[in-house]
This record gives sequence, C-alpha cells and structure tokens, in this order.
Amino acid sequence: MIIRHTFSSPDATAAFARALAPTLQAGDVVLLSGAIGAGKTHFARSLIQARLTAAGRFEDVPSPTFTLVQTYDDGVGELWHADLYRLTHPDEVEELGLIDAFETAICLVEWPDRLGDLIPRTALTLELNATETPGERIIVATGPPPWEARVKAALDA
Repeated sequence: MIIRHTFSSPDATAAFARALAPTLQAGDVVLLSGAIGAGKTHFARSLIQARLTAAGRFEDVPSPTFTLVQTYDDGVGELWHADLYRLTHPDEVEELGLIDAFETAICLVEWPDRLGDLIPRTALTLELNATETPGERIIVATGPPPWEARVKAALDA
C-alpha cells in the first residue's frame, strides 16, 4: 500500500492524526519519518492527545527528544512515543524496552531508521515532508494491506 496526500496546514495534519487515533490498537506501530521540522512530533502529539481526551484524560504531551520514550495510559492500554534521533545503534532500542512494546502497546516512533532490522513488518510508515508552501505537508503512507482502509478512512474524516 502506498498512499500520498497533501495537507494544507498543520491543523489538517493534526486532524488526520486525530482521525487515525481511534483506529489504533495494541500491537500497532506507526513509524514517523521525515526531516527535522517536517511535523513528526506535531502529528504524534495530536494523535496522543486525541486518545487521552477520548479517555477523559488531559496531560501535557512533551517531545521525547531528550527522554527518548514517553509512555501514556489511555484507559485502554499503553501508548509509547519514542524519538530515536539520539540513538547511534539498534542495540540501544532493545535497552529501551521498545521491542516488547511493539507487541503489547500502540507505538509511535520518530526517526525509525535508527531501528535498523528491528522495524516490525506490520508497521505503518508515515513519511512527512514540508513543501515550499508554508505549513503544507506531503505525507506518504506505506505499509501492509491491513493499514489501507484505516488510512483512507482517516483521510476522509
């Protein structure tokens, strides 16, 4: 599956994240790639806040750039947000407990290239790219067939 879509603003990108949020379940891994400033953290923060809000929970959702991993309980299960930018070797991923989380939690992973061969085959990859138009983003979604209906439904929401 490959789906390409252009979002006209950060709000449109956030709306997609909010629409995708309720479709996620334990064991789902969403890999967020793109250059610095492409909107990876904005997307992740919007998705996490949507799940927390749906559970009646309100908390700050900081970037995990320095902590590497932030975890949340959305009332249904665990949600992991990882920023692997500062990692230098895939072995460091295992020390974080992220590999186990791939099976038991919803995981959002920024800088997934740091995973090396540890990337789950069932993951959805969202590559975000800025355009020359301020605020506009192109997103390319790739993943196995089961993701197609969920991504298309979130884009149509």
